[in-house]
Formats: sequence, structure tokens, C-alpha cells
Amino acid sequence: MKAMILAAGLGTRLRPLTDDRPKALVEVMGHTLLEITIARLRQFGVREIIINTHHFAAQVLKYLRARNNFGMRVEISQEEVLLDTGGGLKKAAWFFLEKGEAGEPFILHNVDVISTIDLGRMLESHKQNGALATVAVQKRQTSRYLLFDERMQLCGRRFVKERKTEMARPVEQPCEMAFTGIHVISPRLLERISEEGVFSIIQSYLRLSGEGEKIAGYRADGDYWRDLGKPEDLAQAAEDFKKRAFAIGKV
Repeated sequence: MKAMILAAGLGTRLRPLTDDRPKALVEVMGHTLLEITIARLRQFGVREIIINTHHFAAQVLKYLRARNNFGMRVEISQEEVLLDTGGGLKKAAWFFLEKGEAGEPFILHNVDVISTIDLGRMLESHKQNGALATVAVQKRQTSRYLLFDERMQLCGRRFVKERKTEMARPVEQPCEMAFTGIHVISPRLLERISEEGVFSIIQSYLRLSGEGEKIAGYRADGDYWRDLGKPEDLAQAAEDFKKRAFAIGKV
């Protein structure tokens, strides 16, 4: 199974920790965010990974080489200009389409999130729904919501601070859910991405949903999840680890 780790961001919210390193190499309990993410993916059968890089990219490459790529096949997608999630995935599309491989779903995972979400169950849900993409979501407060219909199919998004709502298709009472930064994607999605340059993959999801494609939500309400965007989040994650809210696997 294959996966892509989104690790190209500048990590500005993590400063000063990212003044001399990429956010992927920031640590929690002595383990880098990249190591933690790779361990999680390996736990669910991933053996081939592509990682997008930008900020201090050479450090990521050196880190991986020093550890023999954790015994996995690892490719790097270097971005000279940050492409956001959609542009980054589009640039790395070759990795999921090589050798005529176009059937097996793959995982797209932010490097700066920790969770106990069962990726195996999420993958099965994705296959059963026949979805083009499945996003893990939770019922919690956030500044940006994804909106779903009664069948948990994506229909829009809402920006709280901006008081702005975008609907891909009309739904009377959409359900607001918080996104986790974890996706399961069918390779055929890659051929449907018409957006160019710098763009969010959510932009593509909304357009495709409006065209009748299944972009499904996988509810992970009971699972542990934390965004590690700020230094205080790292400190809280360390406390959560001590309380055994989540485990750091080995690679």
C-alpha cells in the first residue's frame, strides 16, 4: 500500500522551533513528527511513501538516509514553490500511477497531526462506499467546517471567522464536521484534478462533489486526534502520551 505525507509547509506557527528545521523534524517525546507518521502508516500496511518537501528540504533527505528510509521505499517530491495540498498531490501523482497502478486506494496524511484513527477501517469504509475520496472528520469545534449531507457525502464548507459558506450542491440542513488532515483516495481522482498551480485539494473535492462524485466523510468522533501546529500543542501531546491517550509505534 502507498501513502503521501504532506510535509512541505513552513511551520510558521511552530516558530521558533522551525527556525532551523522543517516541521517534519520537530519532536514529541524524542520522536520526530515524520517518524511518528511513518510508524502509523506502516502499522496499517503502507510500505511505499512519497513525501513533499520545501522548507529545509535537505534536512529531511539527510534524516531519511541516516535511517535507511526506515526500511521502506521513500520518494521525495521537492516543491520549489509551496503548492498547497492539491497542487502537492498533483505534482506527486506519478507515484500512484506508475506501472499502470490505478486501482488500489492510497492514504494522504498531514505530518503535523497525531491520531488513533483506525486507517484500516477507514479504508474499508472508503471501498464499501465506492468513494472517489474519503476524509476523516470529527464532531468538534473548529474555524473551518466541511459540510455533509445525511449520507455523509461532502456538499460544502464553512469559514466561521469570515462568515462565509460555499455549497457544492444544495442541502437543507448540512452537518458541520471538523477535518483531521487524513484522507483515503482512489487513484482515479488524480485524473479528475483539473485545477492548476497552488490549490487546496478541498477545492477539487467540492467541484467533484458538485459534479456528482462521491466524496465521503468517515466519522472518527471517538478517536484521539491533535493538530501539532503550535509549541503548546506539542507540550499537550507529550502529556497525552504520558497518559496513554495514544502510542508512538516503531519503524
